[in-house]
Amino acid sequence: MSVMLKVRNIETYYGPIMAIKGVSFDILEGAVVTILGANGAGKTTILKTLSSIMDPEKGTIEFMGRRIEGLPPEKIVAMGISQVPEGREVFHDLTVKENLLMGAYLRNDRAGIKRDIDMVYDYFPILKDRTGQLAGDMSGGQQQMVVIGRALMARPKLLMLDEPSLGLSPLLVKEIYQIIERINQEHNTTILLVEQNAPMALSIASHGFVLELGRIVMDDTCQALMANEDVQEFYLGIKEDSVRGAKRWKRKKKWR
Repeated sequence: MSVMLKVRNIETYYGPIMAIKGVSFDILEGAVVTILGANGAGKTTILKTLSSIMDPEKGTIEFMGRRIEGLPPEKIVAMGISQVPEGREVFHDLTVKENLLMGAYLRNDRAGIKRDIDMVYDYFPILKDRTGQLAGDMSGGQQQMVVIGRALMARPKLLMLDEPSLGLSPLLVKEIYQIIERINQEHNTTILLVEQNAPMALSIASHGFVLELGRIVMDDTCQALMANEDVQEFYLGIKEDSVRGAKRWKRKKKWR
């Protein structure tokens, strides 16, 4: 697989505060990649920087061989990068179908738009049943389906999802993640997944990064990350005493 996205030494600020501190990473075409981290680590800021909602003060971003930092957000979307924002930001006073059509705002191929709406309805049958309902009147899980569908209507090459499991029931989280896998496999859509739900993210991604205070502190395959004791303790919910006991045993063994 070729490299789709190259991020090199980006620094992004909120006023005088540096939120992203020299972050670099690559994303391969067709891959599912996750960025893990606690609240305030800078995960959303990275996505906003990639979407050009925020401009980096330093560093470069290259997508499909072209530098994109500083471009207007609509050009980023037109090039093939779509973001599903945190918090299910639907257009509350628009219907489900109208929300989906907003995702195709930059397109003018009517036949293709109709096919893609049918594709979204195939992924999320409940949206077809409620196509005329106001998005603001839907449940949190249904709104999450709407915003994912809206992002798909732009036909992204890179789909970025910000906390897609936030506030959803375990059953809905499982359903959403199954659909994310389908999108990746059926359309070869590259996925960048920002999550606090590390077990779900690591279960479908091939590579992961751990972000702490604006810096990447781990960069490895998801299999290796799942085996890492720090990841197990802080992100996978494995009992803290067990992890610490294993670490103490290793230290004692080393000192003998």
